[in-house]
Amino acid sequence: MSVSSVVPHHIAIVMDGNGRWATRRFLPRLAGHKQGVDALRRCARACAQRGVGVLTVFAFSSENWNRPADEVSGLMELLAMALAREVPQLKKDGARLHFVGERDSLSPKVRDGLGQAEAATADNTRLVLNVCFNYGGRWDIAQAAASLAARGEPITEASLHSAMGLAHVPDPDLVIRTGGEMRISNFLLWQSAYSEFFFSDRLWPDFDDSALDEAIAAYGRRERRFGKTSEQILSAHPDPMPG
Repeated sequence: MSVSSVVPHHIAIVMDGNGRWATRRFLPRLAGHKQGVDALRRCARACAQRGVGVLTVFAFSSENWNRPADEVSGLMELLAMALAREVPQLKKDGARLHFVGERDSLSPKVRDGLGQAEAATADNTRLVLNVCFNYGGRWDIAQAAASLAARGEPITEASLHSAMGLAHVPDPDLVIRTGGEMRISNFLLWQSAYSEFFFSDRLWPDFDDSALDEAIAAYGRRERRFGKTSEQILSAHPDPMPG
């Protein structure tokens, strides 16, 4: 079966390895993050070309504040530059930007930039690009529960789900982590309950179209049962699974 016939609707990516990519080349870590922005641009375009409807990426975690101050400040400057440079092209390419994460601790300049980018791309429908910035899965669950409690609403699975940062899109079908690590690092803890996982040894700046196709092909060979048996899946979908 061709890759195009088994593409997941929603792909989420932990974009890991920017700093190591730079270190191996005797470059400052921020140079790796700049290359990471280029890799994200390529990946978003490749996802749209393959029929992926939603791409969610882990850009800056709530734990990343613990990194050296100069790296954090550099990342904030890089975000501002990336927004100015990339948003016009994303708008032209039909991508709709959503930033997911805690914004109160961000500077007014950064908050304004995120809001302007979302507004500029609000009418696009080809690809939803969720950028998790100052995000953590535990934070997401806690803020959803706090929001429901503040409104006096009962906390159920359905209500909690509706208050999450990614309530506007279906849960990810496929979660990819680059850089050779095999953990999810507090990313989409709630939403990835039934996601398929793919771990790549490639550092994020080196993650290209062929690496994306490899992950999609691996996804296409999986049997997604959602708690059911293989027999139940086959009876509901008699066509043989790929692979």
